[in-house]
Amino acid sequence: MRLDSVVKAIEQFDLLDGLSSSLAKAVGKGVEPRPIRNLLSGTFIGHPLHPMLTDLPIGAWTMAAFLDLAGGRASEPAADALVAVGIATAVPTAAAGLNDWSDTQGKTRRTGVVHGLTNSVAFCFYVSSAIARRSGRRGLGKVLGFAGLGLVTFGGYLGGHLTYADAVNVNKTADRRGPAKWTSVLAEGELPDGTHRKVQVRGVSVLLYRSGTTIRGIDSVCSHMGGPLEEGQIESGCVTCPWHGSMFKLADGSIVRGPATRPQPAYEGQIREGQIQIRRAS
Repeated sequence: MRLDSVVKAIEQFDLLDGLSSSLAKAVGKGVEPRPIRNLLSGTFIGHPLHPMLTDLPIGAWTMAAFLDLAGGRASEPAADALVAVGIATAVPTAAAGLNDWSDTQGKTRRTGVVHGLTNSVAFCFYVSSAIARRSGRRGLGKVLGFAGLGLVTFGGYLGGHLTYADAVNVNKTADRRGPAKWTSVLAEGELPDGTHRKVQVRGVSVLLYRSGTTIRGIDSVCSHMGGPLEEGQIESGCVTCPWHGSMFKLADGSIVRGPATRPQPAYEGQIREGQIQIRRAS
């Protein structure tokens, strides 16, 4: 397909790497505070925020284009209002998108840069369209709006490619299910008090942590981008992913800090007859 060829060319366009690296660092610093990171990531709703927000400007601008084409003079105020709604909602949508994009690397980061630049140019077209409409140059405003919608459509295609072809920001633990019944994974002496270790059980890797006789376990693959939690810092009953800083409670896998939006699958643990056993938490 021709569009696939375009995306492949974007993915290989490494001249974008210098710009994208600097921008990603700046965005990372801006979203570092936990409340901002959790909000823009969608941690509190259990779903990435950016895809949900995109419906607002795209929907508003699409309906504005329809009214511009078929609505007649009576629909002009409604079309103008929809253009304005799209502009207003595009700002938080872009903020959430930048937050998500700052965690990408390589070809996905390059595609994300073009996705963002395309939508940014579309945003400028719509701002210009709103100004033209307000000053009475409705014909120019319509043309600028149609151009903006074309760019938003291509930007949406790139966004869909990132999600559905590259699996960016999808739950990396969705199909990972450990044993439902108690299963021995280690001898008791292989996990001393106050230590952690990754174990393999039934094709799934689990991070175990021992405190006295209490055994905690969660999936070792970070649900956000697949980071190795066994390499992360463990403190105050939580583990922090070494890749992007998502923090999870070892007791139940719940999220303390984003960008993760899905909790880690959790496991119960026990010591029985000199063996450490685990099972999937109910």
